Formats: sequence, C-alpha cells, structure tokens
Amino acid sequence: MPETKRGKLSIKELEVLLKDDTKIRVSGCDIDGIARGKTITKQKFLKSIDDGFGFCNVAFGWDMLDRTYDESVGVERGYADLTAKLDTSTFRRIPWDNRTAHFLFDFMDPVSGKAFANCPRGLLKNAIAQCSELGFKPLCGMEFEFFNFKETPDSLVQKNGVNLTPLTPGMFGYSLMRPSLNQQFFNDIYDQCLEYDIPIEGWHTETGPGVFEAALEYGEALELADRAHLFKTAAKQIGLRHGVIASFMAKPWQDLPGCSGHIHFSLASLSDGKNAFVPAEEGGSTVADKDDKLAAMSPVMRSFVAGLLEALPSIMPMLAPTINSYKRLVENYWAPVTVSYGIENRTSAIRIIAPPTCPASATRLELRVPGADVNPYLAIAACLAAGINGVRKKMTPKMPPMEGNDVAGAERLPRTLKDATEKMMAKGSVAREILGDAFVDHFGKTRLHEHKVWETSVTSWEIKRYLETV
Repeated sequence: MPETKRGKLSIKELEVLLKDDTKIRVSGCDIDGIARGKTITKQKFLKSIDDGFGFCNVAFGWDMLDRTYDESVGVERGYADLTAKLDTSTFRRIPWDNRTAHFLFDFMDPVSGKAFANCPRGLLKNAIAQCSELGFKPLCGMEFEFFNFKETPDSLVQKNGVNLTPLTPGMFGYSLMRPSLNQQFFNDIYDQCLEYDIPIEGWHTETGPGVFEAALEYGEALELADRAHLFKTAAKQIGLRHGVIASFMAKPWQDLPGCSGHIHFSLASLSDGKNAFVPAEEGGSTVADKDDKLAAMSPVMRSFVAGLLEALPSIMPMLAPTINSYKRLVENYWAPVTVSYGIENRTSAIRIIAPPTCPASATRLELRVPGADVNPYLAIAACLAAGINGVRKKMTPKMPPMEGNDVAGAERLPRTLKDATEKMMAKGSVAREILGDAFVDHFGKTRLHEHKVWETSVTSWEIKRYLETV
C-alpha cells in the first residue's frame, strides 16, 4: 500500500518520501479519459508544486488517436500551454515500473488561474462542490468488464483489428477454472492494483471469451474516479507485460454482451456522516409505508433519482462517449435502453439497491447505462451534477419504478452518438444547465468530430458487401 494516507503533502514531506528517487511520473486526464503525461526530474517536480508547470493544450486539441480537431472545436491554434497543477494527495508508486512515484495533476487556465473548463477532473471537483454546498459528500463505486486478447500492439496492426484471439475460449462467468490458464496475469492485476492504491472489492471472470470484471472499492467520489481512471491504464500496462491486450471497448463482439462500466452512488451527510439515501428511522426501525413503492428511498434519494432521470438523455455523451458505445445499448443484451428506474431491477437504467438485499447503510443506486469505454471523471461529474440538481429543486420521479422488463411508455435513450450529442448541445438542455456552456460546447464538438470520422470511413463491411456486387 502507499507510504502515506491521502492528504496534501508539504515540500518537506515530499523530500522525505522521494529522497531516493531521481524521476517522477506525472499525468492528467484528457477528454476521452486517456492518461496524458510525462516523466520529469525530481528537481522539476519539487519546483512545480506551488505554481505547476506548462503542458501543451493539444491534449484537448486532438482525439484519442492524436488526430487534431478542425477549427470548429474551438481549441486555440498555436497550442499554447495550459498549467498542470500537481495534486500531491494522489501520490502512489507504480509496482510494475520499478515503483516509480506517480502523481496526478489538474489542467488549469494559465490566464485566470482557475480550473480549465474542459478538464475532466476539474469538472468532477465542481460537481462535488455543488454536493458540499447542500451538505453532502458523494460516495461512489465502479465496475469494469473488459475483454482480454492474446495479442500485442504489433499483431493488432497486422490483423487490422479483426480475428483476434481471446485470452480464453467459451462462456465462463464466475469461473474458478479459467483464471488458472493465465493465473499470473489474473493475480498481478489484483495484487499490483492494490499496491498501486486501487483496491478491488470483487474480481472474477465474466461471461464471454476472455472477459474479466473488477468492482473497485466504494469511496469518496474524487478518489474513486482517480482509481477508475488509473485502473484502465494499469490493466492495459500489466496486460502488455503478459502479452495480453486488455480492451475496454464497449462492444467488441456483435453477437456477445458488451462491456459495462456501472457506477454506484450515495450521499453522506456532512453533519453526521450518515447515508442520506436511507429513509428516516424512528424507534430503531426504518419508517416505511409497505404500500409505497418508493419506501426504500429517502426523500433525498428520490430527488437525486428524479434529477438523474430528467438529465439522462441530455448527458448521454458523457455516459456513452463513442460510436461503439451505442452498439452495446441494444435490446436483449443486458444493457438498459430506456429512461427508467426500478427496485433491484437490472433491466432498468437506474437500479435501486436497498434492504432487504443489503444493509440499510449500504442503500445506493447503480447507474447501468455507462460502458467500460467511459471517462470516469466525466460520467461521475455529470451524474452528480444531475442528481444534486434534483435534490436542490426537490424533484420527485415522474414515473413509477419499473416492474420486471416492462418499459411501456418509457423514453428510449438516444440510439447514436450523433443523436445524443445533439440532445446535449441543444439550447436550454439540462446538460448546459448543470455542466455549463463552455464544457458542453467543447465536448459536444469533439463528439461530432468522432461521428464525422466514423461517417467518412470506409469499413470492411462495405468492402465485403459492395466491392464485387455493385
């Protein structure tokens, strides 16, 4: 485990912790959830603690394959530096890289000195601040499903990304046999992530060839988002050391379930630390009307759910950020497709988890819309901003909880990235209200760029279908 508990570290504390180090790894998160960083000298690191250091704003001017956006996205041409502001509380060591010290940073506006409007981590900090203003501390957990392939970056290129070899064959969910075929890789992810301060509560195979699932330990929202962001990079790096490509693509196989990135939420009262989603207690027993379908939810939870339901269609690009995301969100593949919620219902968009299936203190909601391709900072920020907006306005759900698989009358979630982005960018959208115009305009244009790249691409499906026949 890390040598220090979470908390800002002073220069003197850092000098002691880093006395034997010569280099430091630093990184921030770009708009696609990709870690962008570098290795710097310890001297440069220590000198940068107070004021930060320059980092080229091309990190927000190109897509996930480093293709620069056109002028419409609005990134400053000339690519002047942003300020990378180090967060010393994120100190950890990378177990598979000679225990190199690693710190995260936030992107800041060098002119105003304030958080850069498009910094994913900064957006989440703002949502957490909104919760704090109403007297709550947001807590989260996150689950990732991901496919693993017996491939390397070179073989991936040679095969053009098709006909890849799964790590293991067959459908073996919760298997105690399949991990033994790659036991060292399986154990390394769990053990080394723990050492990297990413504790995994549950770790198992999921149904599908070579699929693993990790449930990250529940905790404070920013810490959980940091861990979720780093987990994806960690799994990929550890995989490469074992000759494995770990993929968090939402839907890599057409005829198999996709990879989810479910997020759990609750609010703790800042005054007494109690779970604000639990109904009030009287005489040691929870006050609940047995005939009330929402009895398991406190008024705060009902309002949070209502705010999230209202915002869901508008914040979809933060929950399903790629073209491929929407291939997962289809009927009959364990993914929700409507604006809906239900009590212990895994077919609804929001699953309410409450007694008797869990202790009252563990009452929470699970958002089942996101896929594994999600940027954790953006997804959690959007959901918290939506939910706390509902609490602020004392909203109540406009529909009853979903029963079974009955989605009659429920609004269908957007079917494509373009449709979702247009909803988000529409004048007066909920996303604009809770996240601000500056972020929505920039992020929306990056998603339209993603759609344009896909729309103008010639696919293997087209070649096979049209090359000879037409």
